[in-house]
Amino acid sequence: MTDLIRILLCEDQTLMRLGLRTIFELEPGFQIVGEAADGEEAVSQYGKLHTQGDGPDIVLMDIQMPRLSGVQATALLTTSDPAARVIILTTFDYEDYVFEAIKAGAMGYLLKDVPATELMATIRQVYAGEPSIQPRIAYKLLLEFGRNSRVAAEPARSTHLEQLSPREIEILKLLAEGASNRKIAEQLVLAEGTVKNHVSNILSKLHIENRTQAAYLARERKLF
Repeated sequence: MTDLIRILLCEDQTLMRLGLRTIFELEPGFQIVGEAADGEEAVSQYGKLHTQGDGPDIVLMDIQMPRLSGVQATALLTTSDPAARVIILTTFDYEDYVFEAIKAGAMGYLLKDVPATELMATIRQVYAGEPSIQPRIAYKLLLEFGRNSRVAAEPARSTHLEQLSPREIEILKLLAEGASNRKIAEQLVLAEGTVKNHVSNILSKLHIENRTQAAYLARERKLF
């Protein structure tokens, strides 16, 4: 590796991408070697840059992007190249997103409101081979991991899935995919209030506390 850290910038919002590029241009020691506006392009660009002998040292990846999400793109990159070093840079600190990103192989997870100095420090840390997650995200992740472990340790709880109606199973599957009440309402052509009531019933029947635990249980039972 050289002292110049090569970065592949993957961000679907043009203004955000341009802003990040400007920050890196003003900071010595960094070079943007490629850009991508969606997850599919990120995977394609990564392979193309490596073929050209200018493979990125760091992939800075947004989570919500067209065609392939940042998590899906990360999984493809780390599967094809275990040495790929991906940092998620996003506006979302939802536990599910963090879990999925780390399972996909991301080495860093940052929110977009971080100061530029923290972004640069995280990139250098991951470049050196050390994972990095913001303390407030790591704290939430540990709390949720503890809750999910308790759910997984109680197999009897999963039998309560049989108490759900076909409509509640549909909604649970969408919860597991990270859909909001509004998105679920739009997809199933229901009122948002009706979806909210269904979600409350699901949590009550499964004897769990929140949507994240419901999503975890759905994934464990392979409902989708």
